[in-house]
Amino acid sequence: MTLNIADLFEAVADAIPDRVPLILEDARLNYAELELRSNRLAHHLQSVGVEPGQHVGIHMRNCVEYVEALLACLKIRAVPINVNFRYTDAELLYIYTNSQMVALLVEEEFAPTALAVVPQCPEISHVLIVGDDYENALAAQTDARDFGPRSNDDHFIIYTGGTTGMPKGVVWRHEDFFFAALSGANLSGPPRRSLEEVVDAAVANTNPTVLLLIPPLMHGAAIYSLLTAFLMGAPRVLTRSFDPMEVLRLVEAEKITGITVVGDAIARPIADAIAASEGRYDLSTLKLIGSGGALFSPNLKAELTTRLPGLVIKDAFGASESGNDGVVEFGEDGSKRIRSNPNMILVDDEFRRIEPGSGTTGFIARAGHVPVAYFDDPAKTAATFPVVDGVRLAVLGDMGTMEADGTIVLLGRGSMCINSGGEKVYPEEVEQALKTHPAVFDALVAGAPDARFGEKVAAVVQVRPGFEDVATESLSEHCRTHVAGYKIPRSIVLVPSILRSPSGKADYRWARETVAGV
Repeated sequence: MTLNIADLFEAVADAIPDRVPLILEDARLNYAELELRSNRLAHHLQSVGVEPGQHVGIHMRNCVEYVEALLACLKIRAVPINVNFRYTDAELLYIYTNSQMVALLVEEEFAPTALAVVPQCPEISHVLIVGDDYENALAAQTDARDFGPRSNDDHFIIYTGGTTGMPKGVVWRHEDFFFAALSGANLSGPPRRSLEEVVDAAVANTNPTVLLLIPPLMHGAAIYSLLTAFLMGAPRVLTRSFDPMEVLRLVEAEKITGITVVGDAIARPIADAIAASEGRYDLSTLKLIGSGGALFSPNLKAELTTRLPGLVIKDAFGASESGNDGVVEFGEDGSKRIRSNPNMILVDDEFRRIEPGSGTTGFIARAGHVPVAYFDDPAKTAATFPVVDGVRLAVLGDMGTMEADGTIVLLGRGSMCINSGGEKVYPEEVEQALKTHPAVFDALVAGAPDARFGEKVAAVVQVRPGFEDVATESLSEHCRTHVAGYKIPRSIVLVPSILRSPSGKADYRWARETVAGV
C-alpha cells in the first residue's frame, strides 16, 4: 500500500463504509455508495480506452457526479482535469487542448457549449454527459474493485484560476499532494505518515466536524478540503450554487461547525444574510469560517465575530503551486504573518535563500513536498519549480520578509506590485484599507499608466446599496488613516460589481483594463 489518494480513500471506505462523507441537496452518500458508484464509472472510463496517465476533463458545477468522476479517475490512475464551468468557447478550447485530455465528463447544462468545442480537439475521443447517458453508463459496468496497483508517483493536476495569465496545469505526485495539499490528512496536528495511520485516525473520528464547502470543486482549495475530509472520516456539505440565506438554513439543518469561503466575495453576503435573518436560524453550531484564495477584510471579521460571538475566523495561505501553507495572522499595524511552517523559506531572484532577520525582501517559496512541473511548459516550470542544491522548490509570486524566528511577513504578489516613482505598492494592502470604509462592498487595486511616475495607484470599487452617491475622493482620503500617502489611490472607478472568478479570486487583468484610461 502507498500514499496514493485512491488507495487511501478505498482503505478508509472499507473501514467506515456506513458513514456519510458527502451531502449535497437531497443526496447523502455513504462511503460504500460512493465507492461502488465511482468503481462503475472507473470501469466505464476503462471501457472507452482511458489509460493510466491520460487526462480526463471534469466540466461540472458542484454535484455528486463531480466527486464520482474525481475518484474514478484516481482509481484507474488517470488524471482528472478541473474545468472552469464559466469559461467561454475560446477558453474551453484552450483548456481542452492545453491539458491534452482524451475524455470529457460534462454536465448537461454545459453540454451544448462543450460539444461545439470538442470537434476542434482531436485528442478527445469520448464525451459522457451527466444525465441519463451517465446513469446508463454506470449501470452497464461492474462495481468490483479490480484495478491494478498504484504508485506514489501517479499524477494529480490542478489547473490554476488564470487570474494573472492563462491557466496552467500544476502537476503533483500523489505523495507530495497528500502531504502538502491535504495536510497529511490531519488539519490539527502532524501529518499521518502511513495508510494505517490514516485509517486508524478516520475510524477514531467518531464525532467529526461538519464543514460546508461553498466554493466550486473546480477550484483547487475546494478539492483540497474535500479530499482531506474524505481521508479524515469527516463529512463535507456541498452547495450547487451560492445562496447566502440557503447557507444559513444548511448551518441549522446539518449542524454545521465550519464554513469554507473565498474571502469577502462570499463572506460579506453571508454576514448580510445573518443581519437580515434576524435570528430566524439557529447558528449556534457554527464555530469557524475559513477562507482560502482571498483574505478577509478586517471590518468584515469584526462584524462576523460581533454577530456570532466566539466565532473563529481563519485566513489560509496557500496556492495551487504549493498546497496548504499555513494560517495568516494580522497584526494591529495591518501586517500579515505566517508562523510555524518550517517548509516555507524566502529566496532572491536567483533562488538563493535569504537569511531570517536580514530584512531583505524576497519571494516566498516552499521546499519539501511540492509539485514537479507545470504541465507541458518547461520554461514556466524552470521559473516556478527550480531544483536548488538538489531540492525542488515551489517559488510563489508572493513577496515577503522573514523575521529572525522564521516568521514570514507577507507583502503581496510581486507580479501585481505597483511601481509608482520608485515606491513599491502591494495592492492587497490598499484593498484592505478601502474595505474598511462603510460604503465599500468590494475593491481591487491595480497600477494605471502615469506620465510622471510611470504608474499610479488606482482602484475599482463596488459600493454597498445606498452608497451609490459616495464621492471617490472621500474613499481615497479614508485610506490615509490606514496606509502611507504614496499608497493612496489617485483614481477610483465605481462599478456595479467587481469581476471575480467563480471561486471568488480577483481578476486583476480586468482591474488593470478598467483603470487604464482613468
